[in-house]
Amino acid sequence: MNFNKITFLISLCLFVSCSEQKVASLNNFAADDDVFKSGKSLIAFSYGLHDLEQATLDQQTLLIGVHGSNSRGYEWVYPLSALNKEANLVSFFRWNDDACPGPSITYMNKLIDKKFTENPNLKKVVLLGHSYGGLLVAAFTDKWDKEIPLEAHSIAAPLKGMGALNNICNYQIPVSISPDISFYEWRTIKELDGAFKDLDFDPQEVEIENSRVIRLPETYKGNKLGHNWSISWVADEIK
Repeated sequence: MNFNKITFLISLCLFVSCSEQKVASLNNFAADDDVFKSGKSLIAFSYGLHDLEQATLDQQTLLIGVHGSNSRGYEWVYPLSALNKEANLVSFFRWNDDACPGPSITYMNKLIDKKFTENPNLKKVVLLGHSYGGLLVAAFTDKWDKEIPLEAHSIAAPLKGMGALNNICNYQIPVSISPDISFYEWRTIKELDGAFKDLDFDPQEVEIENSRVIRLPETYKGNKLGHNWSISWVADEIK
């Protein structure tokens, strides 16, 4: 086999591999039974704000999922699909969860501004942040200075902060939420949450003025309601 033929076959294999790779979208989620594969497509996004569906004139709410640290993406597949209503433009914020949240908060704020410029029909923002992403969402509320209504959900999030985050990132526990913002803390049962159960304190428990706290139950659809299932439970509650 000559060199040119080998090169052609390699190129063909690469083309087929790339063509089979699906871009993350709500349509692909519905068509694919493998949530882990769909989750990989979410995490494969570059850092930024990505729409998971086509923008339409009926959409008035920009709904954004914000992942946690070391997310594999699969935990978002059902919740984002469940929240896919005609009035919602469902998006996913991919960010550098290996770093301090400050730069990503600034970046997301700018991207939201851009989205509202591109889509003048949008009237509201809904944020769902899970785990470290929930901490980002909570801190984000302190930077919100727009007249656009904001509804923020912090899910299974260590809002008290942990170790290096508090020291290196200069993270400050939110003290109060603006009365103009609807802010919800959805807390798992610590002993059932794989991310928190071995800690000698519950990092979810903080006192934040104007925050609404909801404790999640022990089970969800016959499964132990742990760290990752929490997003699905919340999605069912708010949809």
